[in-house]
Amino acid sequence: MTERQSRDGDGERLPPPRLAYDRTTWKEIAHLLANLPVSLVGFTYVMTVLLTGGVLALTVIGFPMLAAGLLGARQLGRLERARARRLLGVRIDEPTPLPRRRTGFLPWLWMTVKDPVGWRTVLYDFMRLPWGILTFTVTVVSLFVLWPVLPFLARGMASADRAMVRALLSPSDELERRIAELESDRGVVVDTAAADLRRIERDLHDGAQARLVNLAMGLGLAKEKLLEDPDAAATMVAEAHGEVKLALQELRDLARGIHPAVLTDRGLDAALSSVATRCTVPVKVTVDLVARPAAAIEGIAYFTVSELLQNISKHSAARTASVEVWRSADRLLIQVEDDGRGGARLADGTGMKGLADRLGAVDGLFVLDSPAGGPTVVTAELPWRDRSEDQGAPSRP
Repeated sequence: MTERQSRDGDGERLPPPRLAYDRTTWKEIAHLLANLPVSLVGFTYVMTVLLTGGVLALTVIGFPMLAAGLLGARQLGRLERARARRLLGVRIDEPTPLPRRRTGFLPWLWMTVKDPVGWRTVLYDFMRLPWGILTFTVTVVSLFVLWPVLPFLARGMASADRAMVRALLSPSDELERRIAELESDRGVVVDTAAADLRRIERDLHDGAQARLVNLAMGLGLAKEKLLEDPDAAATMVAEAHGEVKLALQELRDLARGIHPAVLTDRGLDAALSSVATRCTVPVKVTVDLVARPAAAIEGIAYFTVSELLQNISKHSAARTASVEVWRSADRLLIQVEDDGRGGARLADGTGMKGLADRLGAVDGLFVLDSPAGGPTVVTAELPWRDRSEDQGAPSRP
């Protein structure tokens, strides 16, 4: 018999009906036979725990019992997804776990009681009992009376099971995807902040702090020699004066790396023109903004361009480069282009990948086009926020 391959709405291949009792058919039959005991357990759980919690909702223990029942329903849903995965070949992502209790018992209790994943599982278990009785009865009778057509019947009932599992036990696609993105982005932000703090601490310890220690020691020695050898003391004071100038320069560079004063005072146009002068390649800067964005967005845009220009100086072998910044609707767009050798990649561990991750953490986009031989074009997008809406300090991506 020629097999007919079909696909459901999610693009997954469904096992075709066939007269032969192959492994797929036996898995479907096992799933259908297990529907009755599993649905009895689920229905009993829903009617006892959740109904009791609902009835006692006006008492002190009612809502905690209801919340505990919904947490248990989540576990029943996990078992059902595992059963469908093993016997029906249905691959469904697990919903996002509820956040740990960090804001107090009552907010956590309310969040658990209104958990949509738990309530969908309750609905699934509540409506499954009649279906479990039907599929168990039809499968048992067919095993003894209608066995020639049982594979067809099993296929049809198993397909209905697949549809119910996908409809009620799947995560809410858009919401769950967004939650997963935000959790990942939060980790990127935390890691980036920790790395920046370590960099600042290292720069202070190895740079300005070391120079200030030498300065203190030099001034102490000069003080001791001031009376007995004024000329040597004057020489040591002159050397200390030079150390002070170097320490001040290092502190200025460090402050510029945290947040440049020109950005705060004059905005992106002046700040990017300033950073472009430090690039080893001639850079044309064009900033077309009627108003300034929020300070946080402005800071992220500045440091993004700054790191891209550093990459051009170090790796591109370019002759010219350009930076364009403009606003389009509710997005701030940045495009940095150079005529270098190209070949840049968004591989793990590279500066480009780090920039892409940090922009993604603030709901931005990072697109790299760098064929071998060049040119390299980097396009970045950031969400636009008006300056009046910004309540926080400028931040680095």
